[in-house]
Formats: sequence, C-alpha cells, structure tokens
Amino acid sequence: MKTVRIAGVPEHFNLPWHLCIENGEFEEVGIDLQWTDVPEGTGKMCQLLRDNETDIAVILTEGIVKDIVGGNPSSIVQTYVESPLIWGIHVAAESQYQTLSDLENTKVAISRYGSGSHLMAYVNAQNQHWNTETLQFEVVNTIDGAVEALTHGKADYFMWERFMTKPLVDKGIFRKVADCPTPWPCFVIAVRNEFLESNRQTIALLLEIINNTTIEFKEIPSIDRTLATKYNQKLEDIQTWLSLTKWAQKSLEEKVLNKIQNQLFDLKIIEKKGTFAEIVKAV
Repeated sequence: MKTVRIAGVPEHFNLPWHLCIENGEFEEVGIDLQWTDVPEGTGKMCQLLRDNETDIAVILTEGIVKDIVGGNPSSIVQTYVESPLIWGIHVAAESQYQTLSDLENTKVAISRYGSGSHLMAYVNAQNQHWNTETLQFEVVNTIDGAVEALTHGKADYFMWERFMTKPLVDKGIFRKVADCPTPWPCFVIAVRNEFLESNRQTIALLLEIINNTTIEFKEIPSIDRTLATKYNQKLEDIQTWLSLTKWAQKSLEEKVLNKIQNQLFDLKIIEKKGTFAEIVKAV
C-alpha cells in the first residue's frame, strides 16, 4: 500500500473524497489515503505543503497560486470545483452595520494571512472601489474564532463560504449583508513537487477515482439529505448549494491562471507572476 496524505477543509465540497475512502476505492488500487481536516483553511494548508506535513491539498485556487508564486514547492494538478465559491460577508447579528457600504474602513476577521478570507477581502474591496491599502485585519484562525471576534467587537465583518456559515445566520449569531463570488473556479488539487515527481502514477490513479465520483456525485440517491445531515445544513440550503456547484475533472486552464495572477498582482497581493509551467503540472 502506498500511503498518501491529503488535507482539505471540513466542508460539503469534500464529501466525494470521504465517500471514496469509506467505500475502499483507493485501497482497491493500493493507496492508503489519509485525510486530515483543516478547519483553518487554505493558509494553513499552504503551510502543511511547505512543511511536508501533507502530500496533497484540496485548496482554494487564489490561495495556492499566491503561495506557489511565493515559493511553495507544489503544483496544481487539476481543478476540483469549477464553479465560484460564494463568499458570504457577515457581521455580528447585533452589529450596527446594515449594508456592505457601511463596512468600508472597518476591520475584517480572517482565518490567517494568505487564506481565502484574507485574499477575498481585497477582491471585495476592489469590487466596492474601496482603498485596498487601508484594509485592517484580525486573525481568528477558524469560524469559531470569527464568532468570538465579531461578537466581542474585535473585528467587524467576516467572509466565509455562504452555505457553511448559514447555520450561524439561522441561529441569530451572524447576519449576512452581501455575497462575493470568486471570479474564478474555487478549488484545485495541489501536490508537493517532490511527491509528484516520484509518485506520478499514484496521483493519476487517485485523480481518476475522485473524478469518477464527482462526475456522478449529484446523482447519488438522497445525496442532499446525506449532506444536510453531515454538515448541519437545512435541506433546502443544500439543494440550492448543489444546484450552484459544479465539480471539475480537468486541468486548470492557462487563461484562468492568467486572470487570477493578474488580479492578485493588481491588488499587490503578489509581487511577480509565475509561468503556467511553474504552477500547473499535467499528470
């Protein structure tokens, strides 16, 4: 058996991986896939890749592009979710802020620097024509940390995947003031270069298995109920999310990478751009 370490957020997007593991599909081809949940998100997963604490990460596209350009010795081998991530922009339920424009010049809670919640705060600010150079941040690590920070006034708003955050809105802990979709496919599969070079066949097998599952994922009987139960969601919310979500089974396109890098560069999030060959590797 070949041991392969993989990391991803404990969110509904990643249920296909867990189904494949539970069904023994990786084991059948000699892969012992060891999954690690990373509630802290993309910034933490970038660190795990750098520190050789995971071989693969299912990770936000903009976050791993930024980190590879910044020296992370990993590559994107495939797009995982083609559709945008819909970031909800949330305030504490009792907050004085009522609209998105009220949040200009306030402090944003982020899971960590380099994470999606950090990078998308810039994208949102640019969309709103705010001064991106005056953004203020409070590092909160996880969604629980964000609840603490917003409730106690250490930060004013928090951007997180809209559907995973909705239970907090339903409970009256957060209030959503707006949505901010990513202008690109939201999740990719990244692999440490050292691991990829010596295990290309294993990665190819692994991608084949997960792709066969994601192609048919929406057709699984009662998958909406399974997701709703597992991720504490209302059935109608999961059904909406499923209708908006499209998994991918192909490589990240060069024009998409260029779009992401151009926007990150314009926002001064990256100081230089990498080449397609440096960032994306075919398996």
